[in-house]
Amino acid sequence: MSNSSRKIASVKVSAAHSNPKWAKQEREIIDKLNDAAVEFVARYCRPDGTLIWRDQWGSMDGSDDPYEAFMNLALFYSIGGNERVYELARQMWDMITWQWTQYGQIHREFDGYYDWMHHGEGMLYFYFFGLTKPESLVDRQRAQSFANMYNGKDPEAPNYDPEHKVIRSPLNGSRGPRLQVTHEDWQTHRTVLDDYLAPYEDLKSHDFSNKRCHWSDDAVYAEILEKMNLRMNRGDVPLNLNATTLMTHGFMYSHDDSLKQWVTDYLNVWHDRAKANNGILPDNVGLTGKIGEYNDGKWWGGYYGWRWPHGYTTIIEPLTNASMNAVLLTGEMKHLELARSQEDFIWSLRKDVDGVTKSPMKHFDTGWDDFRMVNPRNMIYIWTTSMAEEDLARIDRMPRGSDWNEIIAPGVSGLDGKTGNATKHYIANTVSWFQYMRGEIPDYPERILDMNLTLIDNQLRKMRSKTGAPRGWDNYDPATSDIEVGLDLRVDGYQIHAWQEFNPVYFEGLAQMIFGGPMHISHGGLQHGKVRPFDGQKQRTGLPDDVAMIVEKVSATSVEMQVANISANASRTLVLQSGTFGEHNFTKVSVVQSDGKSEDVAINDKWFEIELGPNSGATLKFTLDLYVNPPTYETPWQSRNDWDAIIKGRPAGNFK
Repeated sequence: MSNSSRKIASVKVSAAHSNPKWAKQEREIIDKLNDAAVEFVARYCRPDGTLIWRDQWGSMDGSDDPYEAFMNLALFYSIGGNERVYELARQMWDMITWQWTQYGQIHREFDGYYDWMHHGEGMLYFYFFGLTKPESLVDRQRAQSFANMYNGKDPEAPNYDPEHKVIRSPLNGSRGPRLQVTHEDWQTHRTVLDDYLAPYEDLKSHDFSNKRCHWSDDAVYAEILEKMNLRMNRGDVPLNLNATTLMTHGFMYSHDDSLKQWVTDYLNVWHDRAKANNGILPDNVGLTGKIGEYNDGKWWGGYYGWRWPHGYTTIIEPLTNASMNAVLLTGEMKHLELARSQEDFIWSLRKDVDGVTKSPMKHFDTGWDDFRMVNPRNMIYIWTTSMAEEDLARIDRMPRGSDWNEIIAPGVSGLDGKTGNATKHYIANTVSWFQYMRGEIPDYPERILDMNLTLIDNQLRKMRSKTGAPRGWDNYDPATSDIEVGLDLRVDGYQIHAWQEFNPVYFEGLAQMIFGGPMHISHGGLQHGKVRPFDGQKQRTGLPDDVAMIVEKVSATSVEMQVANISANASRTLVLQSGTFGEHNFTKVSVVQSDGKSEDVAINDKWFEIELGPNSGATLKFTLDLYVNPPTYETPWQSRNDWDAIIKGRPAGNFK
């Protein structure tokens, strides 16, 4: 049945009020970003839409980076960007895919081979399209094709072994598992990796006690590649858990239960591996499913594992993504247990270091090492899923090495006299948002939106600078640069990140206020949230013109928020969805208008409509049931039955 004939519960809000500061800030951000998106694309692209860059790129690294730089065009459209933004989002995905196909890395519209940290980053762009126009045939067709690369249905990409339930290599993609690497594969990234720990402790050409490993040295590089091929490139690693997001994304278009089953099966097999390893998630599993099969039986020392290069971060982050995906698909909180168990285990190994409680982030042949304060972000994501007191307790026990109430503007000086550090995708305020949800920062909406405006202005200044001109990057000289750049453009492995450095389309504060949740996990997480807005008059995703909203409080049974229409003469229709993917259900709502008039409305649906008169606003307190609906990209006006069927190609045998 089409959703267009479905009756949605509604309320009329008409009492006039003075426009709140946060509402005007949100609309200013949206207006600025609509213009900035056009300028950003024009600055870095040729008239045909291709990126102004070099004529060759000689390694597997880097295809994720241009996708990351332009992915916010799609996410911004989903929360209120204009139609031109959507057109640019489509153009840039297509052009990046074409251009990196010419470079030789993209194959059949998917990365030929790389790891699921980088796949996860690059695929965010594709996932965000599900929140834009889900009827898109090409997006749904691609989602099925990409999923088939990991469920055994694509013979050209035999990444997954269903018998042993292993993804057969840490390096995988549309060309299948990359069981052996060559000199070319890591070539453009060698200078970057010079700053990292060696991946092995027994390199003859390098002393492991020297924490930086000189990949740029040909002898060191040759030995690393040799040991990679012997120890690392065959078999499964926890990083591959990020592939569950690809399958979850496909499910939300198709409701193909085999994709849901794949996610839960794959998470469960890692649960079994941890159980077989005394509760510790192993970081390398051979092609037969044996822990440490090519690593002398060691459960540590795998690709992006406990030893190299980031340690616990790349263990817990993909596990967090997979756990949240499994809960989204099934509604069963048991799928959070493995992630919780690893947090508890790392906490159990804590020790006092100069008066500060720290836990180990890495495991070497000599045992646990690299003691640091546990980062609260992953447990905050788990808590946003569970809303459970036990997860709050896990967060509360963590030592605070900084002010959790501080609002950070990445790379921006002048905000409270402080300069924010560079962060992945400029997502810097997950912890302070969490504090706001707990009532710690009552003026957070205005402050985070002010930060957002400051960040956009700073990024526009950087983009418009002489250094921001793409045709000058190969001649970059930090001594003569007219701006401070957060990376060294002289280094290939850093220059490919330049579009992210100069991108003005960042909106963490706006997204937090609208979704009622932190922005996505940068390495392949979906944009989870407690609510999502739609324009009832235009019947499209995102805030209606002149409308703003802030989510002020979330719990296991409620969402509290404010909505406002700042237009002086036009009414607007806002439709709210319970959960980014319609996974929750509103049961009822209490509506308090600015004149104090209160009304309770029964809903019992995933959607609720608010007719906002000119200069009106209201406070809404919803009660809701979490994770009771199958997640979907369907909209209030379209069901999957309204979408055209995907194209079925000719059987391969017909081409013989």
